[in-house]
Amino acid sequence: MPCNTRLKPRQTIKERAAEVRKAIDALALKLLKRQVRPVIDKATGAITFAGWSETDRDGITDACAFRRLKVQGNSLVQAESARAEALAGRGVNPQALTQGVHSHDGGVSWHHGH
Repeated sequence: MPCNTRLKPRQTIKERAAEVRKAIDALALKLLKRQVRPVIDKATGAITFAGWSETDRDGITDACAFRRLKVQGNSLVQAESARAEALAGRGVNPQALTQGVHSHDGGVSWHHGH
């Protein structure tokens, strides 16, 4: 996955993969505790995770986190995602994810890549 390939200096891909797994597992736990919430842009269908700090995300994009969470298949995390989709009135748009649409402020404003 692309988030595994953003290596830090002198880091192996195996080490990065372990970091990504750890960060995504921590994100899933925070979603379950509702310390972080998924927010979907009504206009584009992009997703962000409000409350997920820069320190916790460890260089992982919202799009990558969303894809990893989907693959894990945790039903409670999926329920939180479905709740966000219901609030937005639309589902996550895979095209918005690939185009790099993202938010730096928990979904208040959205940027189309930079």
